[in-house]
Order: sequence, then C-alpha cells, then structure tokens
Amino acid sequence: MSEHRFPYRWRLADGYPAKGIEHHGCKVFGTFICGGGSTMGYKLAGYDHLGGVEIDPSIAKTYIENHHPAYMFIEDLRKFNERDDLPPELYDLDILDGSPPCSTFSMAGKREKAWGKEKRFKEGQQLQTLDDLVFVYCDTIAKLKPRVCLLENVAGLVHGNARSYCKRIIDRLHECGYKRVQVFVLNAAKMGVPQTRTRAFFIGLRDDLPDVGKLHILADEEIVPFGAIKDKGDNEQTITSDRLSLWKLRQPSDMCYGDIILRTLGEHRRWTETLAHDGLVHPTLTSTPTQYLYSAPPAHQRKRAAADSDISARLQLRREGADHFPHRHERRAGADGAYRVGNLGTMAQAARARQMRRANHPTTKQPNHLTTRDNP
Repeated sequence: MSEHRFPYRWRLADGYPAKGIEHHGCKVFGTFICGGGSTMGYKLAGYDHLGGVEIDPSIAKTYIENHHPAYMFIEDLRKFNERDDLPPELYDLDILDGSPPCSTFSMAGKREKAWGKEKRFKEGQQLQTLDDLVFVYCDTIAKLKPRVCLLENVAGLVHGNARSYCKRIIDRLHECGYKRVQVFVLNAAKMGVPQTRTRAFFIGLRDDLPDVGKLHILADEEIVPFGAIKDKGDNEQTITSDRLSLWKLRQPSDMCYGDIILRTLGEHRRWTETLAHDGLVHPTLTSTPTQYLYSAPPAHQRKRAAADSDISARLQLRREGADHFPHRHERRAGADGAYRVGNLGTMAQAARARQMRRANHPTTKQPNHLTTRDNP
C-alpha cells in the first residue's frame, strides 16, 4: 500500500491543482459532465478543463457555478456532433473525456432486458437507447480527434454478455483512429477515494502519435474507511420505526438493509439502503437519505409510514415463533377486517435456500452490494 497521492480532505478553498502537483496546462474537454466531479479531478491533477456538453440545464447551471468553463454546450450530444461552429481549440485537445449514461450495463440494473429499449429521462430529452449513447460519444471522438480519448462506464460493461459491446466499442475506436486502446477496471477505494466505486475505463491514443508503450495505472493506495471521514454529528440519525426494527437485527456481515431482510424474512429488496461501517470503505455516497450508520443507535424516529406496520408485524410473528410469515404482497384483510397470513414459506425453507447457495459457492459471501449496486 502506498500513501495518498491526492488529499481526500481537499476543499474548494484549497484551490487547483492539488498541493505538490504541477500545473502542466494540458487541455481537457468533457461530455455528460453533470456537476463537474471529473472536472475537479482533472483540475486537481494540473489540467486546464475547458468545459463540456450537458443536456440538463439545471445541472449545467451547477457546473457553470463551480467551474466557470470557457465553453459550455447545454444540449444533446447528438446535436453537438452536428455543429459546424465549434471553436478551433476543441480540435486541439489533449484529452476528450466521456461517461455516457450506463444503467443498462450496470450489474445492479436490468442489463440484457434493457438493451435496445428506449428511455426518456426526467430532464425531458428525446427518447433514446442508452446503450447507443456510448457510440454517440465515439462519434464525438471521431469529430474532435483528441490526442487521447477516455470513455468511462460501469464495470458490468466488461462482464457477461456485455463483453460483446465492449468489443464493439474497441472496434469503433479503432475506426476513429485509435488502434492503441487499453481497458482498465479500477476501484476508487484503492485510489485514495473514501468510497467503493468500480468502473471500466477505455483509454485510446491517437494513431499518428509516437508509441509511448503500455499505460500502467497504480491502484494501490491505502483505503479510507467511513470512520475517517464522518463528521462528529454523524453519530445521530433520524430513522423510521420500520428501519429501527430491522436495524436492531443487524449483524456485522450486513452491508445493507437488503442483507437483514433476506436473512430474517427471506425477501430480496432494499439492497440500496446501505449500512455505514466505521472500519470499512462505504459504497457510493449519495445525497439521498438511504444510508444509515451501523454502529450508532438512532437518536430520533420519524412518524411510522403505512409500510412500517407491515414489516413490524412480520418481524413480531417471527419473534413469536410462527411457522409461516407473510410476504408484503401476501398480507390481506379478511371480511372481519383481520389480516390473514399468506402461505409464502417457512423460515426453515429460507434457511435451507441460503445453505444451498453457500454449498454451491463455498468460497464466496453474499453479493457485495458495495460494488455491484452502483449508481450510474
């Protein structure tokens, strides 16, 4: 393990680039740039980031406020590719960066079932097939001809049936004039970032440039556990009575509420409601209230939601030793208003199913939702 190359406690007031990094001034332009996370990384590493393309006006406003770009195109990348009025500076880039929307390839998503299906995002843009956006970005590479092109996507792109897409991407980059393409699967947790986030990176060098050999990326930095970054105030959390009932049943191996529910009720759900362990690297941090502390007892309880009474009732049946417990879709009121318990199965059946899974995979644990339930 090596020391951290970048200060993970960096703040905007510290300025760019990061302490100890030379400002070399190589030029980068981005696509699908969102609020500017990748832009911050490039600027910390000494690059001049010129701006980018973003379809959502509200997100673009955040980017402009954060980075004051030289060039900003608030439009669909397809429209950008049709432009004939781009500034000359964009045809002289050192790096073109792009992270096309990737939910159709995510190990947490529908994968093959969603390939080729049209989807409309809440931003209101046109219907589009997400797996095609990768190739729309390849068209951008062919248009701008940067010295280096970088395409980032979920790690699921290089696994299973999606590997055929991976080969198509490499073939398309070859056609664009980038025959020297390397593919890396990197985990941010091993690169000084205090969260687990695994992604695939396609990096191509333009054909007319001198051969500089293979690119080697170091990913051996010491991990940053959640306990090292949480604020003192993080020892308190507001939680519903439903989640409190489940939280009390947690075990050290539980990484999310889905693990607790699978073990206690035999159901597959709530995998995205994570539990933060002080001694472990946390999964992707989000602004949504679906991340809970493993070690600190909840300080407050919100008003119980309708769904809370359902799960609390089933947990009570389990504590009373009932042979059968109702599934959330199996509980229904009878003519007298009393709830009837559906015959979903016994706890013993759920336990046997878990034993069979472990027997078939004796060297593996339950799925690591820190890395596979990633946010695209």
